[in-house]
Amino acid sequence: MKFNLALLGLAGLAAANPIPEAAPDATPEVTPEAAAVLEARQLVGSTANELVNGACRRITFIWARGSTEPGNLGSTLGPDVCSGLKSRFGSGNVACQGIGGPYTAALGDNALPQGTTQAAINEGVRLYNLASTKCPQTEIVGGGYSQGGAVTHGLARALSSTVRGRVSGLLTFGDTRNRQDGGRIPPFPASQTRIICTALDPICNGQLLVTLAHLSYGDDVPEGVNFLAGRINA
Repeated sequence: MKFNLALLGLAGLAAANPIPEAAPDATPEVTPEAAAVLEARQLVGSTANELVNGACRRITFIWARGSTEPGNLGSTLGPDVCSGLKSRFGSGNVACQGIGGPYTAALGDNALPQGTTQAAINEGVRLYNLASTKCPQTEIVGGGYSQGGAVTHGLARALSSTVRGRVSGLLTFGDTRNRQDGGRIPPFPASQTRIICTALDPICNGQLLVTLAHLSYGDDVPEGVNFLAGRINA
């Protein structure tokens, strides 16, 4: 049980980087400390459907959780960034929406060529399209954590130029596509994206190893919120 849970954070990395150091069938590894944290995170998750079920708001935040995280917003980072934006702009001005349904955040999906499933990417595109058509005045921001980073990279490429033009900023943490895409989220300009990836996180560097560094981005949430807030105010 602990081994599989541990794979969740590291699953993100396998998918994201076709690297020479690790063969496709390489066995992911996780430190005992990271395994304990991963297991605890399976107990609590958050779900947010304020775009799908609610009225339009000034800002729409769309998030892709990390592998095996419960709920459509996840247990870490997604809920915190959502709360940070609501604190900054007012709860009634921010609609938070998690990417769920076809995006199951399954561990094995990290090993796919895009680092996640096409169905997950399609669901992300659907929600960004919905925000654009349902709420033509809303400012759209979004992102993801771990495998959610792969979803974000995939949907960024798949969005139409019209919808892409509605997106003010994208933010990822522990991004499994960081190395493969050269520290960027193409085709968005670098100024519109922020990848928060510590050099101590092997996943960001293309290694199949989950350590506490991959699970310790909580302290970086303020930086992420500040970045998105800056893009919203730009």
